[in-house]
Amino acid sequence: MLTEVTATRYIEPLHSGGSVPAVVEADDLGTYVLKFTGSAQGRKALVAEVVVGELARELGLRVPELVLAHFDPAIAEAEPHQEVRELLHASAGLNLGMDYLSGGADFTPELAEVFPVDAREAGRVVWLDALTVNVDRTVHSSNLMVWPTRGTVPPRLWLIDHGAALVFHHRWGASPPEKAYDFRHHALGHYAPDLPAADAELAPKVTRELLREVVGRVPESWLTCEGDLDTPEKVRAAYVDYLHARVQASRQWLPTGFPSREELAAENAARAARTQRGRPDWLKRVPDLHGKPPAEQDWSVHLG
Repeated sequence: MLTEVTATRYIEPLHSGGSVPAVVEADDLGTYVLKFTGSAQGRKALVAEVVVGELARELGLRVPELVLAHFDPAIAEAEPHQEVRELLHASAGLNLGMDYLSGGADFTPELAEVFPVDAREAGRVVWLDALTVNVDRTVHSSNLMVWPTRGTVPPRLWLIDHGAALVFHHRWGASPPEKAYDFRHHALGHYAPDLPAADAELAPKVTRELLREVVGRVPESWLTCEGDLDTPEKVRAAYVDYLHARVQASRQWLPTGFPSREELAAENAARAARTQRGRPDWLKRVPDLHGKPPAEQDWSVHLG
């Protein structure tokens, strides 16, 4: 089972994601990003976080430690935003904590231009995302971080935010396990991911026993009983059955046909041109205030 902690200090909300997680300190002296049961994504997002995050860890991929965090909204009484306060009060009790990678850098398209990822590592990440039907690791929203970014330890790629994975559990039975998914714009697609090697390495490791262990780490109170899945045991078994059937059919859903950096740049330029053509003349002269500035971090210090 996951380690249990109690949040003791509320630091700040994070407005970068739709679920509005928060940074907290806990009684084990750790600092965590807390994802709440009361968020709009609901408990199924937390189920996906646990199942995919723990499966990734068991397969040797880097994922921040996950903990079950008891949260009392009273520690966040000073939160000034009403919407956030409502979220916190709706989330009293057990929530999910993810180890806070202090100083980590988001894996942005700018950073991807200079950060090395070999074909084997890219293939393993893409394979995991394809297996777990993760639709939220794209070029523009990678849900990847680089950490550490200071010191003598080489920076590494870390996987975060898996709440949008396991899309099949939103409509059980609607998506066959062998169904292919379009990963053309996966965040690591232009690193020439070696999918056959990843499949040969990882598929044999995803056994029923491993899946039962990983799904068993999900708190029972987060499981949604619905239809024929009317007990927590049946819900857990449904996750195990689906993922095991999917890994058995891996040759049918292995992604192919990733665009190169040049092709991605051309697609982005074409998209920008279409957007520009649709603007009135006066708006074409207005600078793009929402564009992301180049990364301020001097990555040459770390990457040589």
